[in-house]
Amino acid sequence: MSRSRGTTTPRLMVVQQRQDRRPLVWTAAVAALWAASLGAIWAWATWRAAPQLPQLSDELDSVRGELRQWHRQAESLKQREATLERSDQISRNANLQMQNALAAREQEIASLRANVAFYERLVGATSQPKGLNVYSAAFTPETGGTWRYQMVLTQSLNRGAVSNGKLQFVLEGVRHGKLATIGWDELHQRAAAPPQNYSFRYFQQVDGSVMLPAGFTPQRVRVSLHGDSGTVEQTLGWKRTNVTGET
Repeated sequence: MSRSRGTTTPRLMVVQQRQDRRPLVWTAAVAALWAASLGAIWAWATWRAAPQLPQLSDELDSVRGELRQWHRQAESLKQREATLERSDQISRNANLQMQNALAAREQEIASLRANVAFYERLVGATSQPKGLNVYSAAFTPETGGTWRYQMVLTQSLNRGAVSNGKLQFVLEGVRHGKLATIGWDELHQRAAAPPQNYSFRYFQQVDGSVMLPAGFTPQRVRVSLHGDSGTVEQTLGWKRTNVTGET
């Protein structure tokens, strides 16, 4: 296919448009100026503070040293306080133990004095020496319906000898309008109740608890002592005491 003569073909031309760079230049200039001002301010501040930095560093070290010193003193005071607390607790415990020991010794002394007074009455100049003997027997009611008995056994005939043996007793009285005897087994509410042992040189107090049957009014106590030298039977009147020991 041929083109017609005389016809002009149009041409395309690319024209590059120049961009205005002046705003970028101004922005860069402002940024550079701002950075320069910051550097100047930092340099000025450093120059102003530089003469005071050694002094501030020395003061900081001094403060740190004082802080460490106060910390050491606080720890020392804490340890001293703990030591004093332990010492005080030890002193209080020792004082309490001493007071308890003194109270126990006072009770022992009082008991020994009572025993000495009793023994003086027992073997006094006007008293006749006696062999194995039931000096006294008393009964005290307890909670629960039982009765606490206390019996004092003595001997002054063979001074220095030890009396060993077994004790039993029965109660004589009235039960439902009739004379009755309550034996050792019934008093302990069990069959073949073992007797009570005793062993002493001059005197001994033996005690225990028994149960009286309902409707029984005791009048006498018959005590049996089975010892190395033989058997002793002795009858005493019924003696009732209250919890304070009074008849």
